[in-house]
Amino acid sequence: MTLAAPTTPARRVWRGITNFGGAATPHLLAALGLILFFTGWEIAARLNPSLSALIPMPSQIPRAWLDEISGGFWLAAVKNSLSHYLIGVAIGSSLGVAFGLVCGVLPWFEALLSGLVRLLRPIPGLAWVPFAILWFGLSSTAAAFVIAIAVFWINFYAAFGAVQAIDRDLMEVARAFGHGGFFGRLFKIALPAATPGILAGVRTGLGQAWMSVVAAELFGVPGIGARMMQAASLLATDLVVVYMLTMALLYAITDILFVAVRRRLTAWQS
Repeated sequence: MTLAAPTTPARRVWRGITNFGGAATPHLLAALGLILFFTGWEIAARLNPSLSALIPMPSQIPRAWLDEISGGFWLAAVKNSLSHYLIGVAIGSSLGVAFGLVCGVLPWFEALLSGLVRLLRPIPGLAWVPFAILWFGLSSTAAAFVIAIAVFWINFYAAFGAVQAIDRDLMEVARAFGHGGFFGRLFKIALPAATPGILAGVRTGLGQAWMSVVAAELFGVPGIGARMMQAASLLATDLVVVYMLTMALLYAITDILFVAVRRRLTAWQS
C-alpha cells in the first residue's frame, strides 16, 4: 500500500490552474507566461531608473506605438517591408522549390550543381548586402534580393530532401504506367508526394525571411529595419521595441494564414 503525498495549498492552486479550461490550458499558460514576463520587465525598469535609457518600460510601448501610427511612420515602414518581404519570399521560394525538385528527380543535374551548392550555401545572406547595393543601389530590389537569397536555400533543401524521401517503388510504378519521362515523374509522382515536405520548408522560410528583412534594410532601404536604426541612433529604445513587436505580429499573421492555406492544399491526405 502506498501513501499519497499530502496536497499543499500551492499544489492545489497549481492543479486548479492546469485543470481550468481543459484544452485551452496551454493557451492560458502561454498568456500567463507573457504577463509574468512583461510584469517582471516593468518592475525591473521602475526599480532601476538608469535602465530606462537602455530598456524602455512596457507601459511606454503603447503610447510610442500610437504616436508612430498617428505620424504615419509605422504604416509607411510596414508597407515598405511587406513589399520587400513578399517579393523576396515569392522569388526565393519559387526558385528554391524548383531547383530542389529538379535536383531530386534528375541525379545528373544534382551532381552538376553539387559543387556550386557547396560553394555558395555557407555564405550568409548578410554577406550579399554589399553586392546587392552595388547591383541595385539602395532600392527595394536590393532588399528583396537579400531576402530571396536567405529563403532560397531553405526551400531548396526542403524540396530536395522531400523528393529524396519518396519511395523509389513509386518511381518504378510511374515508369510502368508510362510516366517514366522527366515531366511525368515530376508532376505525377515527385510533386504530389513531396508537397508536405515542401510546404514545411516554405513555412520555415516565411520566418527566416522576417529575420532577413531587418538585415536587408539596415543600410538605408526604407522599411522597418531602417526605422529601427533611426530610432536606435536617437536612443529611442521604445520605438525599437515597437518595431520588434511589429515584426513578431506580422510573422504571426503570415504564419496563421499559411497554415490555413496548407491545410486546404493537403486536405486530400486526410
